Order: sequence, then structure tokens, then C-alpha cells
Amino acid sequence: MVLDSTPFYAESGGQVGDEGVLESGSASFLVQDTQKIKADVFGHHGRLAHGTLNVGDHVNAKVDMKRRAATVRNHSATHLMHKALREVLGSHVQQKGSLVDSERTRFDFTHNAPLTPEQVREIEARVNAEILDNHATQARVMDIESAKATGAMMLFGEKYGESVRVLDIGSSRELCGGTHVQRTGDIGLFKVVGEGGVAAGVRRIEAVTGANALAYLQQLENTVQTVAGSLKTAPMELQGRVTQVLEQVRSLEKEVAQLKGKLASSQGDDLVSQAVDVKGIKVLAARLDGADAKALRDTMDKLKDKLKSAAIVLATVDGAKVQLAAGVTADSMGKVKAGDLVNFVAQQVGGKGGGKADMAMAGGTDASKLAGALSSVQGWVAERV
Repeated sequence: MVLDSTPFYAESGGQVGDEGVLESGSASFLVQDTQKIKADVFGHHGRLAHGTLNVGDHVNAKVDMKRRAATVRNHSATHLMHKALREVLGSHVQQKGSLVDSERTRFDFTHNAPLTPEQVREIEARVNAEILDNHATQARVMDIESAKATGAMMLFGEKYGESVRVLDIGSSRELCGGTHVQRTGDIGLFKVVGEGGVAAGVRRIEAVTGANALAYLQQLENTVQTVAGSLKTAPMELQGRVTQVLEQVRSLEKEVAQLKGKLASSQGDDLVSQAVDVKGIKVLAARLDGADAKALRDTMDKLKDKLKSAAIVLATVDGAKVQLAAGVTADSMGKVKAGDLVNFVAQQVGGKGGGKADMAMAGGTDASKLAGALSSVQGWVAERV
């Protein structure tokens, strides 16, 4: 729908187009976006909810003011954030893109490193200080040369006409044709919710304002309270409790590792009798339940010491995954290499691996074929000795 004049803001300068409704008698057209078709001609994109509209009809244009107000807060906050970024990070910061809607503001800028938590907090403090000062917003239309003389920020690479709009929001002065708050205090609250890289030398920062900022903080508070409840502590004591729990977890992990080592060692002692002599070399291929990679290596070393001259494959299973370790004693490495041996077994269980001549590790994804793979080790070694 195209009108001869409209209160709807068409998408421009990173600010999304307005939504709302166009009404005429019993007809109603739901506007879902507003776009510029050409200079001073705006297209209201949406769908006819009911009734009929014809060329020449008079309509009552109603902008969704709740959504517009939220967008306005985010747009004005973007100007203050841009200035704060330059003050905190340096004058090299330049806008590389933005998206402002009713949910949040997204701002891309030149910078070659992630923002530190301290820098984010300083940016938030500067923007919120401007909000608390409750400065009136001022917009002036003037020729481009007069605008330059005011020191207004201009976007690098942007093409401007002879007449431009200079916008003062707090201590920020930029060229902008978007919609804005009447006073900085109308923004309510500013909170950064994300920061990351989008390209080489370009960062992206996202923030929320007003009711969205309050909802974000309330959600964080709810999360903290839930976690604190799970750990049976007060929210203000959560950090100390988390530190305590992490220490307990590390202690338990260490204890579990020691127990696994003892279990694997005891199983290893029982495995010695299962080794088969193949032309003077003891060959052993066995499954070691409950072991991890370290337990496999430790048990391997003990078995090599006890068997003296040997080629050994040990395996452990976790679900469908298989972990393998192969070891060959020094006197046998001229005929059998641990890397070749473990790779031979790994290929049969959907994996691959390799390593040194005396010790090698591998993994696999098909535990169902492990028994057959281990039984083939004796024949493989026999062919090489």
C-alpha cells in the first residue's frame, strides 16, 4: 500500500520499518513492514485482514506505538553506545553496520580484539550515566557544510545529500534521519547482552534497553536464584559455593582416576596368564573394563615389565566408542611396531590410530566388532615374526 503521506517510518539507517494498521471503513490492512520505494515514496508491506481497499481511498494510519517506542529507545541508545565505544576503545572505532528493532540494538564496529569485561562495564556505565542525566534530544536540519562545522559524526563511506539532519542525544552528535527519544531518560536502562567477532577486524555488540533490559536482568536473577537453590545456598554466596563444589569435583575426579588405575592394575595382573607365546614373543589382546586412557597406558607399562618380550593390545569400551592401546617391548620392535598394530585393530572397529614403535593409541566407533578385532591380533603378529 502506498499513501500520499504517512506517519510510518520506512526502514533506513539500520532502523527497521514500522508496523501497524491502515483502516478505511470496514477494511483493515495489517502493515508488517515499511520500506522506501524511492525518495518520498513509501511502501507499506503487509496483508489485507478484511474488507476492500481501492486507489483513492482515505485511510486512518495507525503505527504500532509500543513497538515504535521500544525501537526508538534502542536507536537512541545506539548513538550513546557508539560514542562510548570510541571513548573506551579509541577513535579508530567506526560503524560498519547496525540493526535496530524493538527487541535490541546490534552494532558492528572496527576493532581488532574482543572487549574485556571491564571495557563492557565501562561502556554500560557511560551510556547509563547519559540516560540518568536526562538530556533533551535536539534535531536540526542544515546543509552538509554547516553540519561538518558542528563536528557531527559522519559514517565513513556514507553518501549524504546537500541537506542533512544533525541529531544531538546527550553528548553524542551524529547525522541521523531515524526516530529518537525526546530525552535520554526515556531510554530507561541500557544493558549489553552480547559481544563477538563477525569478520577480521570487525566486532559486534548487542544491547537491550527499557523493558527489555529489565526482563533480561530479571531472567538472569531467576537463573541465579535457581542455581543457588540447587546448590543450597543464598544468591549472594553463590560464587563461594561454586568454588567449593568445583574443588570437591576435582578431588572426586582425582579419587576416581586413582581407583580406575587400581582396578586396571588388578585386572592387568590377571591378564598375564592369558598371554600366548608366538615364536618367542608373548602376545596379549584383551579388554580392560572401566579403564580410561591413562589406566590403559599404566597397565600396558606393567604388563610389558612382567612379560619381558611382548606385543600387547588393550581395549576399553564406553558406549559404542572404543579406546585402544598397543605396546611392544624394546626387543620386539624390530619385527612388530605398536603403531602398525594399533592401527590394524582400530580399522576393524571403525577407527584409526598410530604412534611410536613402543606405544600407540587409537579410537573406534563400533564396539560390536571389538571381540573379533582382538582375536585377530595373534595371527597378525605371527605373520611378522
